Amino acid sequence: MDCVEDLDDGVNVAIIGAGWAGLAAAATLAQAKVTVTVFEAARHFGGRARSVEIEGIELDNGQHLLIGAYRETLRLMRAVGADPDQLLLRQPLAIEYPGKFSLRAPRLPAPLHLVAALLTASGPAWGERFAALRFVAAMRRNAYRIAADMPVGELLALHRQSGALARYLWEPLCVSALNTPAASASAQVFLNVLRDGLDGAREASDFLVPRADLGKLFPEPAAAFVRANGGSVRRGTPVRTLDRSVDGFVLDASSERYTHVILAVGPHQIDPLLDRFPMLATTRQSLAAFAYEPIYTCYLQYPPEVAMPQAMTGFDGGAIQWVFDRGRLNGTAGLLAGVISAGGVHQNVSQDVVASAMHRELSAFLPGLPQPLWSRVIAEKRATYSCRPGLARPGNQTAVDNLYLAGDYTACDYPATLETAVRSGVLAARLVRQR
Repeated sequence: MDCVEDLDDGVNVAIIGAGWAGLAAAATLAQAKVTVTVFEAARHFGGRARSVEIEGIELDNGQHLLIGAYRETLRLMRAVGADPDQLLLRQPLAIEYPGKFSLRAPRLPAPLHLVAALLTASGPAWGERFAALRFVAAMRRNAYRIAADMPVGELLALHRQSGALARYLWEPLCVSALNTPAASASAQVFLNVLRDGLDGAREASDFLVPRADLGKLFPEPAAAFVRANGGSVRRGTPVRTLDRSVDGFVLDASSERYTHVILAVGPHQIDPLLDRFPMLATTRQSLAAFAYEPIYTCYLQYPPEVAMPQAMTGFDGGAIQWVFDRGRLNGTAGLLAGVISAGGVHQNVSQDVVASAMHRELSAFLPGLPQPLWSRVIAEKRATYSCRPGLARPGNQTAVDNLYLAGDYTACDYPATLETAVRSGVLAARLVRQR
């Protein structure tokens, strides 16, 4: 982190929410020797990207995948003492749909790695490969900007992206990155992801698969870092009301006063905290217009000898989109995690039905697969906002002096990702320091 002159002792910042955005803000301020108090309603840190205990095993409420372009996340992990080289499995871009599609990026300088990956992909016809190269070239000429936002599906159709590359590359990348189906997702935000992820530095396209649970990647080290630098982190402490008096911000009518407040809760949780600030009516209206998309993660524990051919495998045509082999990642042999991003029929059936569907799909892929020893489905029903074309996202700074927003929904080039949350938290902290 960049060094700045320490702020006055009178600065006292309250951060409401200990997700990735809130803890990124707290760690940034704590390193600058700013007095910070973090309030978290839950008993755990991480918000919508957290660790949970299932059958005595620490798992994640969603199987997240990072990429090499997450520069702020990787930087801040190191700053709080979490080593990305140990906690994340770095692999070159590789997408595998066994028997249907395979794409691997060689270790060549950008953009040659992407050109080589498209030309050597298994599955698409040669015409599709050249069409994909023309598509990337056209986007590069326009600096990955389009005159008017549109759905990703329309953008792909305009540039004749069809067949295997559309089905197994562009559309899955869209759903994975934006958690919104290509038919309704923002093409401009998708292009921002392609610009920095696929057409940035060669290592920016690397997949970074967590070897440890999400809590150990950043939230727990960040909370420890804040405490070690004089801050306070209060879990199990919800904040229900926010007001302002002549001597500072007031939380739940307590006697404590704060010079600055960073609201780092989900966009659907903010409205009650803004109730006493009529000048924020426009912000409240814009957040009320947000729609949301779920992420379902289905864990199936099989006998230890059960394993997938690789750490991450794509599935097509059924309920599950990706399957992660936890045995290959962190030693929990036989534990497979299936991911379903965005909305669909899985929202209208029981979790047992979702688990049974994943088992059937796995059985078709792994003949002779025994019944799972146990299963558990974690449904994060508001995992992200629906990233639609032209969506108005609020900035970090509000119309109330010294009151800031932080979260993956704030104005940014990127969709709702861990990197977006971290960047938003860091920016909110820097705004506090500038003021």
